[in-house]
Amino acid sequence: MLGEYRIEGRGAAEIAADVERAVGAGELSPGQLLPPMRELAAQLGVNPNTVAAAYRTLRERGVIETAGRRGSRIRPRPATTGREELRVEVPAGGRDLSTGNPDPELLPRLAPALAAAAEEGDRRPVLYGDDPLDADLVRIARAELAADGVPAAPLTVTSGSLDAVERILLAHLKPGDAVAVEDPGWGSLLDLIPALGLRTVPVGLDDDGPRPDDLRRALESGARALIVTDRAQNPTGASVTATRARALRALLRDHPRTLLVEDDHGHGIVDLPLHALAGVTRHWALVRSVAKAYGPDLRLAVLAGDTVTVDRVRGRQRLGPGWVSLLLQRAVVELWTQGAVDRERVAKAYGGRRDALVDALAERGVAAHGRSGMNVWVPVPDETGAVARLVQSGWAVAPGARFRLASPPGIRLTVSTLTQRDIAPLADAVAAAVRPSPARAYG
Repeated sequence: MLGEYRIEGRGAAEIAADVERAVGAGELSPGQLLPPMRELAAQLGVNPNTVAAAYRTLRERGVIETAGRRGSRIRPRPATTGREELRVEVPAGGRDLSTGNPDPELLPRLAPALAAAAEEGDRRPVLYGDDPLDADLVRIARAELAADGVPAAPLTVTSGSLDAVERILLAHLKPGDAVAVEDPGWGSLLDLIPALGLRTVPVGLDDDGPRPDDLRRALESGARALIVTDRAQNPTGASVTATRARALRALLRDHPRTLLVEDDHGHGIVDLPLHALAGVTRHWALVRSVAKAYGPDLRLAVLAGDTVTVDRVRGRQRLGPGWVSLLLQRAVVELWTQGAVDRERVAKAYGGRRDALVDALAERGVAAHGRSGMNVWVPVPDETGAVARLVQSGWAVAPGARFRLASPPGIRLTVSTLTQRDIAPLADAVAAAVRPSPARAYG
């Protein structure tokens, strides 16, 4: 069951900590079955209720999962290791298309913006008790959101999209609550949810976004929250259309207590319009990070939402980091006001690379998806085999297991650094690696 490893501890906290440490150290592997509670209690000489409490803690931390009579086992992707463990080694002289990173050549120079922000900080130092939000950042963000049809709402700033999502979920949900998520979806999010003690409910999607029938089933099954990527969905590139948005809003109106979280990380790198769902439910939030357009190290996202949600996020933030650095906020304002990123040019660059690869694959009889953003998703019959064959051909791609719950196998290719010369040889390699290509569906 656990091989040679023996769980230790006398109290629930000690037992849970021992298992979590062993998972993080690689002494317990994903998928390994844990002893039944009574059996482990007998081994340790403790009350079965103590082991039950330890297992409950491990479930809430996203380390183990329990399937009724089939027992408890280490999660396939436990929170202590993360999906980044599912990485592919780049072959010598090969190309890495697995990272999801933007093209460094399309990112702006940060030195001028940071220098200007630092000079402002020297003239007007930020002190405890100062307003945690830069007035210019709020003004610009509010105007852009309004132009995209997002309802007027309070704003705050977080350290990136995932930080925002975590704070929003913790502001409203309790351990055991279910969250409807896109499947396939963002791997970090799929790790975060069980780490918070929440349950994921997969919602299939197509090029137009989450499928209404799948969302209806999720909401009717008791999902208390829904997380949607409006554009440049990771990993499929899906983008919510006006027609799909109307259908999703209609469903949400029938479930007004659903916590709605929208991720618009594609803002600034896509040329498709935003069709937000915001404002349909009682509690909602829309998050925009600057990472893809301005650089992943700019850990900043703007969060707009209903008053209760934003107040709760701000309040909890005050008890932790306090605020997102005003130096960073002012640097982002500099980048915005100076037009450091030509959004039309960036969107055209990513779109051209993405469309060229999708078209080349179609010519070779391979179905692929990539409506927006910097990734292309290719459904495959044998994920492990396809990844291995591509590595042998000199291309490292992301295995779909990073992004899937119940959806069929696939691979993700990040196109951000591709050149026109790369398209044909890459398409040839993918076609050879994935045949026969499956039907056009994500899950």
